[in-house]
Amino acid sequence: MTLRWSKLQTGPGAWMIPVLCLVFAVVLIYIKPFLAGRIFHAPVSMPILSESRSDSVITLLYHERAPYYVTGPLGIYGLCVDPVKKAFSTAGIRADWVRMPAARQMDMLKFNTPDTGAIGWFKTPEREKFAVYSHAIYQDTSMIALARADNHHLVSGRPLARTLENREVTFLRKQGYSYGRYIDDMILKHNPRQEITTAGNIGMLKNIYDGLADYFFISEEEAAELIHTSGLLADVFQFIQFPDIPEGNQRYLLFSQSTDQTLVDRVNAAIVQVRTAGLTKEE
Repeated sequence: MTLRWSKLQTGPGAWMIPVLCLVFAVVLIYIKPFLAGRIFHAPVSMPILSESRSDSVITLLYHERAPYYVTGPLGIYGLCVDPVKKAFSTAGIRADWVRMPAARQMDMLKFNTPDTGAIGWFKTPEREKFAVYSHAIYQDTSMIALARADNHHLVSGRPLARTLENREVTFLRKQGYSYGRYIDDMILKHNPRQEITTAGNIGMLKNIYDGLADYFFISEEEAAELIHTSGLLADVFQFIQFPDIPEGNQRYLLFSQSTDQTLVDRVNAAIVQVRTAGLTKEE
């Protein structure tokens, strides 16, 4: 027996054993998934369990804008965030909050990123072309113009057209923003003298403070919060009110068009429940 094994190890065919072992190992690697599927997997005719409600996830995009969306030590909160959190909890959908500049949020929706939404936007014809709107989640107080208190070219209580037609003042306009359909249409009609900016609200407020522009449009509650957090004295500024501007604009969730419609329907049903409970204003 010892002699035979010794001959086998040293004979002309000795190289065949490791080669055959290698071939067998390679074949086994490639056919293992197939064999496992035939032998160990359940029959394909068995029903597949649907995704549970708690497993549903939508990515929600937001940017820092007090008092609507604010990131604090315990997470994100605000006038728009709080009712949305309540609605998602009611619907059994998890929200993954992602902070992102406003312009990039719109790009994400235009690129039709699946199961993605952006929070707190006004409704415009342009956005309706690439986004699906939820029910309203919040309604602003009336829009005002924020200006320096010592700017006597701006007078509260006049119709909006009087201010937009005034060539002695400069309107500071945020690039890509809507101020609601009424103001947007009036801006197109009267073509005010304007300065376009990409700055945030604090930067815009500083521009007004420094005299680089005269006014910009903002909701009253946002203006009050902005001045409060700016470190500037409140009496440096004035709120210019317009009797012809309608009640505050409604804010919505915008979903990408590829977002699962059943998820959108569940969110909308939950928003109605939240509103009925008195946590949002009537649409």
